[in-house]
Amino acid sequence: MTSSPNIAPIGLLCLDTHFSKPPGHIRCTNSLPFPVKKAVVKGTTIEELLERPSLEFFSPFLDAARELEQAGCAAITGSCGFMALYQKELAEQVSIPVFSSSLIQIPLMHQMAGGLGRVGVITARTSALTQKHFKAVGAGATPIAVAGMENQPEFAATILGNTRLEIQEDKLSEELVEVGLQLLRDAPDVTSIVLECTDLPPYAAALQKAVNLPVADLTTLASMVHSIVARNRYEGTVQYD
Repeated sequence: MTSSPNIAPIGLLCLDTHFSKPPGHIRCTNSLPFPVKKAVVKGTTIEELLERPSLEFFSPFLDAARELEQAGCAAITGSCGFMALYQKELAEQVSIPVFSSSLIQIPLMHQMAGGLGRVGVITARTSALTQKHFKAVGAGATPIAVAGMENQPEFAATILGNTRLEIQEDKLSEELVEVGLQLLRDAPDVTSIVLECTDLPPYAAALQKAVNLPVADLTTLASMVHSIVARNRYEGTVQYD
């Protein structure tokens, strides 16, 4: 008799945004290889999280995290890399693992390259991403080169400005590639790239094809975490070679 597979969901703290979420986005659950349970933090926008983070602003995130924990989630993450600031506070207040931001992968990516060069980080807004964010996820001592999407028209209009619901995916993909190539021109010692922004993973394949480097984001991290917190028995036959 085969036991039922462990499919405990990843809990997702969602900002209150309504633009389209294409396949590869962590909020596009029908495209992901693991189950996701969402909790929208009402009234919280990208602009507020980028420009006005505070412990008072943190309270509704904690309420939503506790809701996800009680709903049986195996771990909790967030739908914006800037939630890195709340990593310690969230992890201390719930009893399940928390990985608040894709930025947690920065030290891993650096070690994968033998500790050489810098880790490139592509973010929604360069001015809003500070050393506090990196320190909050244990990446404060890792050499980093940062590039931002804030001056790219499609990204600025749909993601930052929230002026349209539909994203022109081809255009946004081109913008990410442009930023990635410029990052390498400015910092040729970059050995890998981490996408801070959770709206960028749908275009990560195009970026990787252009820069020929390892590219990590929240979706890849969530897949790894789910495989850790929801283990299943291996199937197959014994081999001797």
